Amino acid sequence: MASVLKAQKANAAKSDKKGKRKAEDMDLDGDEEQTLQVRPKKKNKQRVLMLSSRGVTHRMRHLMNDIEVLLPHVKKDAKLDSKSQLHLLPELADLNNCNNTLYFEARRHEDLYLWAAKTPNGPSIKMHVQNVHTMDELKMTGNCLKGSRGIVSFDQAFDETEWGRLTKEVFTHIFGVPAQARKAKPFIDHVLTFSIVDGKIWFRNYQIMEKDPLQPNGPPQTSLVEIGPRFVLTPIRIFEGAFSGATVFSNPEFVSPSAVRSAIKRERGNKYGMRKQAEQDRSGRKELRRLEEDELAVSKVFS
Repeated sequence: MASVLKAQKANAAKSDKKGKRKAEDMDLDGDEEQTLQVRPKKKNKQRVLMLSSRGVTHRMRHLMNDIEVLLPHVKKDAKLDSKSQLHLLPELADLNNCNNTLYFEARRHEDLYLWAAKTPNGPSIKMHVQNVHTMDELKMTGNCLKGSRGIVSFDQAFDETEWGRLTKEVFTHIFGVPAQARKAKPFIDHVLTFSIVDGKIWFRNYQIMEKDPLQPNGPPQTSLVEIGPRFVLTPIRIFEGAFSGATVFSNPEFVSPSAVRSAIKRERGNKYGMRKQAEQDRSGRKELRRLEEDELAVSKVFS
């Protein structure tokens, strides 16, 4: 009986030795300890302040509302009274706990300029907004969930120039919705696309369709349907600071809309001047063709 008990104890000791070692008993190197440590995930803390100047039209206001719907991490503020005191914008962004700013500047109730800036240290990009079409105006068939996050897509042409790479980085911070945004929904159902054509930035918004609406029970077919809004941005200048500082990039091909209008008026004025000059030349030719009165004229003979 004693021999049987000794054999059982020996088998138990062998099984303990063959078992897995505890993590405390394992001798880990320095590199393995670092890999076992859980690295904290970097959070995307981007908040955007959106505001406009005085004098915006209904189309500009509707465009701002559409962009506010697309970006749930945007905080809208009241209009800025003065257009010459742009140095106040970084302070307003700091008061609203925002590190990005979208400022819509309206001039003469017809020209719209967009400032996209990183506050408070910059850089900032000034762009001219053209060909604005809002969601209500387009009446596209696409649709997306309000507050959903969108995929930000950039054209390959952004990586070919320095100003394109800088603009891509700024737009990524502004239009990329963080997952921790308070009003954001945990869904991705649309794509925000930025493309460079003819030196201009074209913006489009598309819905991601996973199935064909005409065949709901058919196989999945991923397609894109435009939602809106759409607009075109012409870069004018890129400044080193927030709404100030040295000029990093200047677009030599940009012509201000006021210069275009003045050229059109000048052309109309040239047409008017040419018409008046033609009238004077015609009247002068009539005077040269007029003959002198003859002595045997009826008016002189029977006077």
